[in-house]
Amino acid sequence: MNASMRAVKILLLPLLLLAGWWVSSAGSTDFYRPPLREILAVFPETWIGPRIVDDVLPSLARLAVGYLVALVAGVGLGVVIGQHARVRATVEPVLEFVRAIPPPVLVPILILVAGIGDLMKVLVIVSGCLWPVLLNTVEGVRAVDGVLSDTCQTYRIRGSRRLTHLVLRSASPQIVTGARQALSIGIILMVISEMFAAQSGLGFTVVQFQRGFQVPEMYSGVLLLGLIGVLLALLFRVFERWSLAWYHGQRAAEREW
Repeated sequence: MNASMRAVKILLLPLLLLAGWWVSSAGSTDFYRPPLREILAVFPETWIGPRIVDDVLPSLARLAVGYLVALVAGVGLGVVIGQHARVRATVEPVLEFVRAIPPPVLVPILILVAGIGDLMKVLVIVSGCLWPVLLNTVEGVRAVDGVLSDTCQTYRIRGSRRLTHLVLRSASPQIVTGARQALSIGIILMVISEMFAAQSGLGFTVVQFQRGFQVPEMYSGVLLLGLIGVLLALLFRVFERWSLAWYHGQRAAEREW
């Protein structure tokens, strides 16, 4: 029953928004604001077919590669920076400067460096997804319990065992928080990177629809992006509950205590 009520609460607001959109746009004759029924009518023929292979899957592949690269690099660098105060003091000014640069601004530079292929699009995604993961990892590593650290030292737990069982485990809640933030940024940058010098992808196709005045098809692409974002968020929530089951159990036990 609790799971059913939770599902109803999650779906209620989106359904109400769609119903409001349907009702408010039902009598629209504006070319640029078509009724929702027209958008939904063109959705299957627009996206169920060759465009899944030509546009949707390449976009998701670039997102996956860029996101995973940012995740590995962010956690790796974050652990090093978080554990060594001198390294942190040295690189912090540079990190603050670089992360203040909006990733879309880097697109022209990356086009010059990496060309207009998939590499450029992946680098754009990495440039935005890296920072939430890196900064949250640094803060998580810095917040490792001092008593637990001293205990590891007393029992001579060092090297990879200390890294795995103490550092990464203690920092994992914040690492997962950074990964969640990076996922939403990655979806945005996936679309932006495909709007520049691209020949395929969701962002490219939506722009082509807009330039060709195919307005219902353009809106259907926006709806598809929203559905992809919701699906990825739900999948990430499942992963989060699995990976942080020990943490949520500990928090629940503390509340009961």
